[in-house]
Amino acid sequence: MASHTTPHPNAALLESATTGFGYLFANDIDAAKTLFTGQDDPFHLMGLGVCAFLEAVLGMETNVVTEASRCLALSETASRKYAKSGVGAAKGKVYSRFPAGMEWEILNADAVVLLGLTNAISESYMGYLQCMYALNNAHSKFTKLYKTVFPAGLPEIESPSSSPTTSAPPTASLAPPQDLHHKSSVSSLASAASGLSSKSSDPTSGYLAATTPGTPTGALTPTSSVGKGFFSRWMGASNAAAAASEPALYSPSHGKKGHALHLHETRGFEDGPVEELIVSGTAFGYGLFNLVFSLLPKKVQGLVGFLGFQHDRALALRALTLSATKKDVHGVFSGLVLMTYYGVVLLLSGWQADEANLIKVYRGIVDNVESRYPEGALWILNRAKILRMANEPEAAIKVLQDGLKPKADGNKGFAQADMMLWFELAWLLLGQRRYEEGAAAFVKMTELNSWSHGTYYFIAAGCHFAIGNMDKAQELLDTIPGLIDKKMGGKDLPTEVFIKKKLTFYKEKQARRGGDPARYVEAIKICPAEELAIFWNTHARIDVATAKAHIATFAALTPKLTITSLEIEALAPQNVDHEGVKQRRNSISSTKSKASATMPATTSSGFLSGWTGSSVGASPSSTSVEKGGEVLDLDNGDEQAVRALLLGICHKTVESYEAAQAFLGEAVRLQDAGRVRVNTWVGGVAWFERGVAEIREVEWRQKRNSEGKGDAYWKGEWERALKGASAKLEKAMALSPNSVDLSSRLDSRVSMLRDEIAAKRVSLVIVGR
Repeated sequence: MASHTTPHPNAALLESATTGFGYLFANDIDAAKTLFTGQDDPFHLMGLGVCAFLEAVLGMETNVVTEASRCLALSETASRKYAKSGVGAAKGKVYSRFPAGMEWEILNADAVVLLGLTNAISESYMGYLQCMYALNNAHSKFTKLYKTVFPAGLPEIESPSSSPTTSAPPTASLAPPQDLHHKSSVSSLASAASGLSSKSSDPTSGYLAATTPGTPTGALTPTSSVGKGFFSRWMGASNAAAAASEPALYSPSHGKKGHALHLHETRGFEDGPVEELIVSGTAFGYGLFNLVFSLLPKKVQGLVGFLGFQHDRALALRALTLSATKKDVHGVFSGLVLMTYYGVVLLLSGWQADEANLIKVYRGIVDNVESRYPEGALWILNRAKILRMANEPEAAIKVLQDGLKPKADGNKGFAQADMMLWFELAWLLLGQRRYEEGAAAFVKMTELNSWSHGTYYFIAAGCHFAIGNMDKAQELLDTIPGLIDKKMGGKDLPTEVFIKKKLTFYKEKQARRGGDPARYVEAIKICPAEELAIFWNTHARIDVATAKAHIATFAALTPKLTITSLEIEALAPQNVDHEGVKQRRNSISSTKSKASATMPATTSSGFLSGWTGSSVGASPSSTSVEKGGEVLDLDNGDEQAVRALLLGICHKTVESYEAAQAFLGEAVRLQDAGRVRVNTWVGGVAWFERGVAEIREVEWRQKRNSEGKGDAYWKGEWERALKGASAKLEKAMALSPNSVDLSSRLDSRVSMLRDEIAAKRVSLVIVGR
């Protein structure tokens, strides 16, 4: 049959707007705005709205938020008007396999989503309500579009090495990279591939699991080629109800009936940019909703479930991956969403069931986008994040610093995107104990956006404290209360609530010790920046030398430690109360049955043998004066608990797991004993870290396998560790109600780690919790 090659009447407008998005992704936001300005069609209005939205989200500037709302409202109105009046449709003519006007429905749903998210930036209750209403509206739209575009469910994605059967000509601004073999919307919808190639050389291998013959309709099971992939793990853990909506797909190798959308191929339509937008936009919107809702805290999930939202993370990742293979603008945004998701999981989950493959998939997505827009700040950012996750922090710092250098052509670039580079750079410098540079980077952040200057100053003050620059640290601390009081809308952010409590705590400690009230920095003994860095999991992604430097710093504080380790004996033996260590060991040995209920069941035979459990012996002195009359650095349970937590985390980083469990157990004990008054977040975080340490220890032991054990033994060890970690996560959540500082962050971390545990169970064929 002859092919229908008549250009779509809306294709020219779309391609023009696509050129503008190309400028945006290449960091030239001024050129993008210039191209979008002056056009009143939904494509160009959406472009202006997206520019303003990104500036608003990244910069938190009130005036930009207002402009974003204005532009997006215009786009929403225009797309609704165009859809209703049938702009581009001609009576008796068919230009596409899709119903006429679907492109306007996609844009309308996009505008509604972005408008809703813009309302939430205000952090007001009304803003949140408006956001929920908008999301509910958009969710209905994308669900309807999904059923139209994918009536038989999502297809699998072919290997990048597969030759496309039909391909729309690439536009100049969004041409796909040479190493990404683009598959057209026609053939991708009819795809029968069982997943991406499993070749080790393929950076994107292991994306998706296949639906195998002989499996019940909709059941998703790993195959030998992709079963170990990150996406296959998510799909293996997906719920049955969601899986049932995904029927088994056509596979030519098995002679099954074709995908329902094969019908369009017989009609002879060839995909163009409008079809790309429809397929990619639908997959993006549907995937984004599923992913966002799946990541909400459990309490919020209950609310959105009441509103009718259903979510399936496996389906979300599949939809976003399909969209990311497209040349359409939505494909780039899908890639950005996936990068953000992988980056968050790698940074905050504490442990990944297959970290190496996750990094490989992450790198593959970044490669695909960065090859098109090498100057784009957001791709440079993710390149640096990958290096950080691969334990190459200095290389990551160089990538960011190079990305922030002035451009040779004088292009000012995308200031709000550059701000993200500064933010990542600041945390990396702090993580590497490059405190002076880190302080400068965090102060620089106050020049780039309006989000919580108080938080930036608090971290910068901590950096100056760490290098002994007390005057500058005090100066910055004195500035913070005024910055927080000027917060937009009068609502403190969670970090600001935390900081206000810490400032009051420092002042009270200084008064208790009889010091100058104006110099309360003198009462600080644990670096505030390092304490806040716990919530960003900074200490888990540092090298061994840096972790040991932290151990030396924290171990040197008084009172002396009654827990020790090989690292501490090498770095700060003078600050170990060896008599106290002995008493603690004896006390724990006498209560071994109690300790075994909360600690790993492995038999300790190392340096800490006999006492690595929750510390039930005499606690360090709670008085302000140590034996001999010296004033203690840490004269209260709050600070002692934070020190124990930091020492536990750093020992976990250097793979000294017995000591890690001992210190983390001490942090829990101090809170259980009622000695933690302000830092009530410590107990929950400590239980979480104990769960992570338990899993990582088994992984570490298996890699070494000095015990010479077989697969059956290690499966049993994994089952024990995963069960123990799950129990510890329950305890973490029990200690983290909404009243606890930054509890929602811990809630999200627990959720991510539970998903990783579930994925590991699937890979080991372990049933039950």
